Amino acid sequence: MCSSVNDKDKRFACLYGMILFSREITPEHICFQTESRISADMFSRLLHSVFGKSVCAARSEKMRKSGQVLYCCDISGAENAGAVLKAYRINPEQRRITPDIIVNNSHGVFMAGVFLACGSVNDPAKEYHLEFTVPEEELSEELVNLLKDIGVHAKTMVRRGKYIVYVKGSESIEDTLTFIGAQQCTLELMNVKIFKDVRNKANRIANCDNANIDKVITASLRQTEDIRLIEQTIGIDKLPEELREIAELRLSAADMSLKEIGDALEPPISRSGVNHRFRRIAKIAEEIRCGGVKADEA
Repeated sequence: MCSSVNDKDKRFACLYGMILFSREITPEHICFQTESRISADMFSRLLHSVFGKSVCAARSEKMRKSGQVLYCCDISGAENAGAVLKAYRINPEQRRITPDIIVNNSHGVFMAGVFLACGSVNDPAKEYHLEFTVPEEELSEELVNLLKDIGVHAKTMVRRGKYIVYVKGSESIEDTLTFIGAQQCTLELMNVKIFKDVRNKANRIANCDNANIDKVITASLRQTEDIRLIEQTIGIDKLPEELREIAELRLSAADMSLKEIGDALEPPISRSGVNHRFRRIAKIAEEIRCGGVKADEA
C-alpha cells in the first residue's frame, strides 16, 4: 500500500484517511496510533511531505501488556493541529468524509490511509474477516457507503464502545485489498482459499471413500451371515450353481466388492447381476429364519 502512494495528490489523500480515522482529534491534539512501525513511518513521511516543517509530530512507543509495541504520532498544539484540520476541513466535533478534496485517482489511497489508521484483516487460513475500528457512528456509515461504491457489502456493529465496520467473504475482502493497493495480500489470500478448497475437497472424497468402505463391509457381513446360515441348515452345495459360486467367493474373500466378485466369475457378470444373486441368497436365508426351507426348494 505504501508503495502505491507515489505522487502529491495521493500523498495528500492517504494522509487525509490516516488523520480523519485516527484515534483522537481535538482542536489542540491529533493522535495517530498503530501497531505497525511501517505505518508510523508512513505517517511521519506524509506529514512532512504535505506540510513541510510547518507541522511537527512527536513520535513515541508504548509497550502493551501483550508485548506488542504501540507507535504513537502526536500533533500537539492549537497551531499545529489547527493547520492540519483547516487543510483537510475536519471538524473535530463531527468528523465527516469530504469527497471533493480527494481527486478521482486517489480514492484508493485514501482508503489505504483509512486502513492504516484503523483497519485489520484476519489470517485467511482461520477466517475471512476484514474490519475497521471507527471512532464515530456517522463516520462508520460513510465508510460503509464508500465500500458500497466499489461493490463491497460491509456491515457495522458496536464493540466496547467502538463502531466496527466489517467485511466477510473472501471475494469482498479481495476486492477491498486490491482497491487499497494491497494486491500482494490479495494474491496470498487467493492462494490460501485455493489450498483450503483443495483440502476440503480431499476431505470430502476421503469421507465418501470411508462411507463406501463402511457400506461394503456392512453388506459383506450381512451376506456372510446369510451364507453361514444356509451352510448350517440346508448346505451351500444345495444352492443353484450360480448362487453357490458367489457364496463360496464371499466366504473366501469378505473384503471383495460386488464388482470384484462379478469380475472373478466365469464368465464375468455385472455388479448389478452379483447384487441380484445376493438378494436371492438373502431371500433364502430369510425364509429359513421364518420357518425353514427345504433343500429342494432352494
